Amino acid sequence: MSRVKLGDVAEEVRETYQGTMENPAIVGLEHLIPGEFRLKNWDSESDPNTTFTKAFHKGQVLFGRRRAYLKKAAVAPVDGVCSGDITVISAKQDKILPELLPFVIQNDDFFEYAVGNSAGSLSPRVKWDRLREYEFNLPDRDSQKKLATLLWNFVDTKEAYQDLIQQTDELVKSQFIEMFGDPFDNPNGYQLQPLSEVASIVSGITKGRKTKSNVLIQVPYMSTANVKDGHVDWSDVKKIEATPEEIQQYNLMPDDILMTEGGDPDKVGRGCMPGSTPVNCIYQNHIFRVRLNQSKVMAPYFARYITLPRVRAYFLQCSKQTTGIASINKKQLGELPVMFPDIDQQNEYIAFADQSDKSKFELNEAIKDLDAMYKRIVKENLG
Repeated sequence: MSRVKLGDVAEEVRETYQGTMENPAIVGLEHLIPGEFRLKNWDSESDPNTTFTKAFHKGQVLFGRRRAYLKKAAVAPVDGVCSGDITVISAKQDKILPELLPFVIQNDDFFEYAVGNSAGSLSPRVKWDRLREYEFNLPDRDSQKKLATLLWNFVDTKEAYQDLIQQTDELVKSQFIEMFGDPFDNPNGYQLQPLSEVASIVSGITKGRKTKSNVLIQVPYMSTANVKDGHVDWSDVKKIEATPEEIQQYNLMPDDILMTEGGDPDKVGRGCMPGSTPVNCIYQNHIFRVRLNQSKVMAPYFARYITLPRVRAYFLQCSKQTTGIASINKKQLGELPVMFPDIDQQNEYIAFADQSDKSKFELNEAIKDLDAMYKRIVKENLG
């Protein structure tokens, strides 16, 4: 095993797109997903975006050099053209096995180095001249082959688990349609009312608001970044000073549903139950707190209801009526038609969905174990 610099075994590719590729993949930073090793999504047009002039080829590594703390790097499965904020890196095949290079790039030590060598305040970027100086351990050729095979097995297994999680989510949605039918068609004639008639809807408070109160209490303050699909991320909830009156008005309870106004299309109407909440936790003005009349609509039922394709389509349609970023307002949310069977039927569906959640939990725990083992092996062999 020898100590090398990245520039000793790899090079930046600066190939200008000449318009010779047939229907090239068009890749922006948004297509690079943090933690994913394979590029899976891209745009495809006959006439590529003329602002993208950097060419790349299958097997090369695409590294997001802007805001390196986002940890974006992936192997290209096709040829294409990419943003100038992406550094294209190719292995020197006589120095390093190309299949191993992605694991040199996609690891915490490298990203930490890239962040530390980035320049700029609002949108920091790192240059190849700095990246090429990154040092790491490189095994001999035979060991590289064994290590690459092992690490790609980790990636394949993790992706298989992630696919199972996605399939489980789709199964839960399919089960809803099988039990109750499409909520907007309501073929079985269940009760149907606007959300505003079966719930209170309250948006949160602005962090920079002014208050004349002399009594301020520091409390947890949930932002839209904490509201994920199906769960709340409690790992990075900030704090804010609030008055007792604000805490009383905007407090969160375990059975509340939190829904986001939007921003990006996939965040419009995104929602979840907070579950066990910190004491006096309040929430941001771009979040709606939906507190249901649970004698009519159970919170776990509604939390899954809002993930159904037709409901998601409703939110997206509403967001098109606004200007600028994609978002919904309180009135549009309140007009959402809510189909609710009797409580026994809702509980039957909840029980099925809860069992599916247990399966997802076990898969996510397996993924955490894989990640921990992967990082240990990379540290021991490429650290």
